[in-house]
Amino acid sequence: MSVNRRFVLKGLALGSAAGLALGGSAQALAGFATAPASNTVALPAWVLVNGGAAEADFLHGARAALGAQVQVQRVGSDLAFMLDFERQLRSGQPLRVIGLLDDASAALVVDMARSAGARVQWLGQHTAEAGLTRHRLLNTDIAEGCSRQLSRQLHACGAGFSLSEERQNSAALPRQLAATSRKGKQSGQWASSVGYLLASLGTRQLLSSPRAPATSMPFTGSYVSFSIEA
Repeated sequence: MSVNRRFVLKGLALGSAAGLALGGSAQALAGFATAPASNTVALPAWVLVNGGAAEADFLHGARAALGAQVQVQRVGSDLAFMLDFERQLRSGQPLRVIGLLDDASAALVVDMARSAGARVQWLGQHTAEAGLTRHRLLNTDIAEGCSRQLSRQLHACGAGFSLSEERQNSAALPRQLAATSRKGKQSGQWASSVGYLLASLGTRQLLSSPRAPATSMPFTGSYVSFSIEA
């Protein structure tokens, strides 16, 4: 299986009108794309991570947006976590989940959310290589402006990147953004920016994403980000 795991196994979350073949997804977004954004983050966010070099940067961004409202859960392969996650998804209680996981863990989490009828607001595939990061985003109207903000933040820190964005139920062509590195190496800034943006979804004001922590180091690998609301 390729590093992007065929963008979370081709069919677990968001639909695409432009050939990404993420079938079986429209129901996961039904009734959500037209929902109005609130003035504040409606729910405390449950943040899922599972270690790796990107975790600290992602949590740095999420905490900058939500502060004490962040509840961090490290995802493992144990059955207890998965059963508890499914129980909470099906409890009928409002639940907001954001995360940055490896491809396999994200595929399982997103599939469980879809099966439980939760709404997927954002799905991102991120690949960090030497000197460059690549980002493929599928999202709903509530994430309007996020891809531009992510690209501006990466460009400001001198990172090389390519970014493509597709919007659910939109006739617009996919947005393509890119820049070459001005520093000769890729930056961990993307993970901080994604953490901040996902934690900020549902607000009317998106402030500038925080800079990555001073201890951040470049890293390589493949990751999946998501925002889910039940």
